[in-house]
Amino acid sequence: MEITKNFIEQFIDEDIAPGGRFEGQTVHTRFPPEPNGYLHIGHCYALNIDFGSAAKYGGLCNLRMDDTNPAKEDEEFVDAIKEDIKWLGWDWGDRFFYGSDYFEQTYEFAVHLIEKGLAYICELTAEQFTEYRGDLQKPAVSPYRDRPIAESLDIFRRMKDGEFPDGKYTLRAKIDLESGNFNMRDPVLYRIRHIDHHHRGTEWCIYPMYDLAHPIQDVLEGVTHSLCSLEYEDHRPLYDWVVDNIDGPCKPRQIEFGRKSLEYTVISKRKLRKLVEDGLVDGWDDPRMPTIRGLRRKGYTPAAILDFCQRIGVGKNSNTIELPLLEACLRDDLNANASRAMAVLRPLKLTITNYPEAQTELFTIENNPENESSGTREISFARTLWVERDDFAADPPKKYNRLFVGNEVRLKAAYIVKCTGFETDADGNVTEVFAEYDPLTSGGNTPDGRKVRGTIHWVNAADCVDAEVRLYETLFTDPDPDSGDKNFLELFNPNSREVLTGCKLEASLNNARDSYQFLRLGYFTVDNKDSKRGALVFNRSVPLKDSFKR
Repeated sequence: MEITKNFIEQFIDEDIAPGGRFEGQTVHTRFPPEPNGYLHIGHCYALNIDFGSAAKYGGLCNLRMDDTNPAKEDEEFVDAIKEDIKWLGWDWGDRFFYGSDYFEQTYEFAVHLIEKGLAYICELTAEQFTEYRGDLQKPAVSPYRDRPIAESLDIFRRMKDGEFPDGKYTLRAKIDLESGNFNMRDPVLYRIRHIDHHHRGTEWCIYPMYDLAHPIQDVLEGVTHSLCSLEYEDHRPLYDWVVDNIDGPCKPRQIEFGRKSLEYTVISKRKLRKLVEDGLVDGWDDPRMPTIRGLRRKGYTPAAILDFCQRIGVGKNSNTIELPLLEACLRDDLNANASRAMAVLRPLKLTITNYPEAQTELFTIENNPENESSGTREISFARTLWVERDDFAADPPKKYNRLFVGNEVRLKAAYIVKCTGFETDADGNVTEVFAEYDPLTSGGNTPDGRKVRGTIHWVNAADCVDAEVRLYETLFTDPDPDSGDKNFLELFNPNSREVLTGCKLEASLNNARDSYQFLRLGYFTVDNKDSKRGALVFNRSVPLKDSFKR
């Protein structure tokens, strides 16, 4: 069967075919994150395209920190980015670079542009720059466009030497003040910023703009295909202008793909930072955050995230992806690989009145019925158990098949019990339920053939493990909090996290470190950041079933 290739792969095929622009060359891409925050689910999509495209062609993919804007960049983010990419399974080998490592070469290329009459020093302030920008009917104005080359070279050198304050001068490209693409109206290439750089310290006080630095870095690294998101489509003519006007070893091709957003969240690092700084979430790794750190802590796996990226596919248009698709990818992975366990999140005491007080017995249960190699475990059963509070009703509604006086239910993997009564406190709240068990129904047997409609889970009160469990809903109440003139902070979901304490888990989870399916409740993972010995914390990764309307 013929495999359909996405449009990027079709372009690459054309380029490496006989007569193509990269005939006989190794396909070479790059992933250039800015180290001013943590990677998020949108970056996963871009990573999958950059690293995945190179892998499909037996090529190379560089990891390069886009650190030409030092205001909010930090080595903390550099280290986190590298760790998260490794966790996802991608490897850049020995091809890790800082964009700032190319400052010397970038400066020399800028000097050559000035010498060729293709760049000049401008003294317009930011306000004047906007005023003289023009519109579709009126060209831009640049009163310093004809500054002598020697004068521009001298000022540019003195800018580098730190003689001038921030904003005094910029270096601009000399392209076309009448262009319908405003990115080509003599764009700024360099600006003055007296600020410490996380990697270069105080060596430099002038910094190249992304539109100059990025194509130069691609050229110097031998990149063949510069794959980037759709907002850079209008910048492609400037990318090509830089590539065509510097003397470099190769001429990369820029190809844009549509960005992908996710329902009920934001993926702007500026807005994610705002959530952190305002204390609406507990840091970049909060399980409600769409960062890789947050997703990992919530229980997402590399396989689930990469499956999500594959299912989305590669398209030319930007769009928002439904949250249920991401959850389905995790659910499929955990269903196949996560062990099962019994946990009671809102406990209610159940006493089996006819079960011997001193007796305890063990039942064998499969760790994962979907995975034959997962093995089995033993769970203990005794007179006093914990069951879910909503598995009992004093006044049951119609078609209620769980515990109520006179009704029988199956205790998972153990006995059939019949509810005989309950106790309440002074406020009328049920505090304990009583039942009798049928000893002939051990381990799922029903020798008389009677049918029991309800099966509920339970844990042994004598050896269960106490835990805190955190349930998560969507981060925002609006599926598209980032659109139009909406204030995303006003749409923050105050019920996005519910913390349950005093939860009861089966004894096998005493040293839990992984993800589990809590029977009938969903998939949960140990929060290894907040869990302590004897004080486990679990995060709900995803419900058992899709809870969102499609």
